[in-house]
Amino acid sequence: MIFGLTFEKLLVIGVIAAMLLGPERLPKYAELLARAVKRGRVLLGTAKERMQDELGDDVDWRTLDPRQYDPRRIIREALLDDAPVAPAASASAAASPAPASRPVPETFRPGTVPPFDSEAT
Repeated sequence: MIFGLTFEKLLVIGVIAAMLLGPERLPKYAELLARAVKRGRVLLGTAKERMQDELGDDVDWRTLDPRQYDPRRIIREALLDDAPVAPAASASAAASPAPASRPVPETFRPGTVPPFDSEAT
């Protein structure tokens, strides 16, 4: 299904085109359509060969997928990722007194209600 066109829709378009063109011009336009399809296949084939020549055979297509840059997906993954783990304390840090630290905020989990401040603007 290309551009939402099903076989039935293509058949209706073909019948309408045949009626509009008439029996005299229909063979000429059918030949032009066949040539255009063949040329399109050749162009796609050469583009595919050129891409394989330039990128090689061991291409990871997932890295070239433009859907990975969808802002909605990036934000969703950032919100649902686990909180980063604090690095382990080294021996030199253990010898010095620990500075007063802020409490670590809870991570957002799916299905929980995030905190809400009614006075915030």
